[in-house]
Amino acid sequence: MRICIWVLLLLFIFGSTWMIHADQVVRTERISGSAGDVLEDDPVGKLKVYVYELPSKYNKKILQKDPRCLNHMFAAEIFMHRFLLSSPVRTLNPEEADWFYTPIYTTCDLTPNGLPLPFKSPRMMRSAIQLISSNWPYWNRTEGADHFFVVPHDFGACFHYQEEKAIERGILPLLQRATLVQTFGQRNHVCLNEGSITIPPFAPPQKMQTHLIPQDTPRSIFVYFRGLFYDVNNDPEGGYYARGARAAVWENFKNNPLFDVSTDHPTTYYEDMQRSVFCLCPLGWAPWSPRLVEAVVFGCIPVIIADDIVLPFADAIPWEEIGVFVAEEDVPKLDTILTSIPPEVILRKQRLLANPFMKRAMMFPQPAQPGDAFHQILNGLARKLPHQKSVYLKPGENILNWTAGPVGDLKPW
Repeated sequence: MRICIWVLLLLFIFGSTWMIHADQVVRTERISGSAGDVLEDDPVGKLKVYVYELPSKYNKKILQKDPRCLNHMFAAEIFMHRFLLSSPVRTLNPEEADWFYTPIYTTCDLTPNGLPLPFKSPRMMRSAIQLISSNWPYWNRTEGADHFFVVPHDFGACFHYQEEKAIERGILPLLQRATLVQTFGQRNHVCLNEGSITIPPFAPPQKMQTHLIPQDTPRSIFVYFRGLFYDVNNDPEGGYYARGARAAVWENFKNNPLFDVSTDHPTTYYEDMQRSVFCLCPLGWAPWSPRLVEAVVFGCIPVIIADDIVLPFADAIPWEEIGVFVAEEDVPKLDTILTSIPPEVILRKQRLLANPFMKRAMMFPQPAQPGDAFHQILNGLARKLPHQKSVYLKPGENILNWTAGPVGDLKPW
């Protein structure tokens, strides 16, 4: 009987959804209040950024060694560097700079399978900070309080992919006063500094553009997910990966006709998301997932399964209105939760997701576009100005401990 009710509900939802997409122009809904203003805001003129010129061994040579870094989900560190080099906020005069940026590609050390290893990142970061503090006077004035770093690995500047070990390491001590621009965000977590700017992971804009399908295509899949449920290679005992949430999805819904879930990654992956009503966005090793970006871009309602997650650009994107939040412990009840959402609520979420400003804010396009993720980062930096007088140190004053952290981090890079 319950399946019959679900089928009737789906027919109503899909019929209503098809009616929306059948319009010549897809109906959208503007985000009300300050969120919409932030999305459309222009940070140019509100701040000036000085880009340190580092030896190429910290960035360009690393990329030349492995161009795959341009396409993985941590590539924001590369494209942010390229964007700033030609951005109107860049200043060549460090004396007038509001912010200082150090371009280091800490995640471009890939295994043969294309997975980034963060284990050299602390030494690399320390080396770069030693360089800028020795050759320019600006770091030493604040010990990094007016500097920002892009650290897009799983747990940001904790530089480990397993949460337990990331917590044990903590944020690299030399970055404690800097602003961290990172994909990782989880409330009350040692790997998230107060004042960090949480950004979306990188998803290739051109690749997604080539997979767009007609807007009037019916959404004939109720719940969609492709990805790992168990990471047997890195978590053989199954105690850490996704804190069991992905395993619970598989164990409870692998045979449910409303759920299209699999470990397969078909060539029609992007098209399938555009045919889906809900796209699962569960945590993996870290709380965030590239599926957040893909779901927003393809108008699929993101089902966010990651307790206490801090989402990208939360002051600009109304996540509560466009997504569905499910507690990790409630994964076994996903079917009941999603089928109980009223059709009018689903339709409004779809109208909000159709807003082009929201899609653009999640992307790092080449070239940059107004309101995109680059500009949202700059907006975040601009809102942190002016710097408080207290960030400037007295002559001879030191706060950071250069010898703190694991012994292995102190080795030369």
